[in-house]
Amino acid sequence: MKKPSLDIETEYDPESRYVHMEHIKPEFWKHKKLEDMSKEEWELLCDGCGKCCLNKLEIKGKIKFTNTYCRFLNCQSCLCKIYAHRFEAVPDCRDIDLRAVREKPRWLPKTCAYWLLDNGYDLPSWHPLVSGRAETVHTSGNSLRGRELVNETEVKDYEDYLVDWQDL
Repeated sequence: MKKPSLDIETEYDPESRYVHMEHIKPEFWKHKKLEDMSKEEWELLCDGCGKCCLNKLEIKGKIKFTNTYCRFLNCQSCLCKIYAHRFEAVPDCRDIDLRAVREKPRWLPKTCAYWLLDNGYDLPSWHPLVSGRAETVHTSGNSLRGRELVNETEVKDYEDYLVDWQDL
């Protein structure tokens, strides 16, 4: 069986997700529950912060984030470089579905749109669906761009890289 190509996606423009949305109901997230959203609506909720791609540890029943990231994360765009093939290339990569959103202990960051909406909060002003631009997640300081990060390939003991950032 031939393995799928794991070509690194380099030409993707994050802004392109928000260009042709004429068929998407404005502010759909205010009118639909997560479980009623289409696949396209679900994908649009992702703000592109990259925080779900940080490695995490469960310590004494709590999720602790590290500043180590998946080797396939592009730290500039904060997007997966192999998104279409991520589950094949990274066996422990998690799909963000309803079960993951509601999982205890919480492993998604506090700023995650899925978690926010499922817990009765609205999207923040910097979210691309609100601002109309993918770049606002970065300019607002709510992504991984510009943070001190370590590629997981360089890590021996993840406990040496625990972080306690306010937005996690």
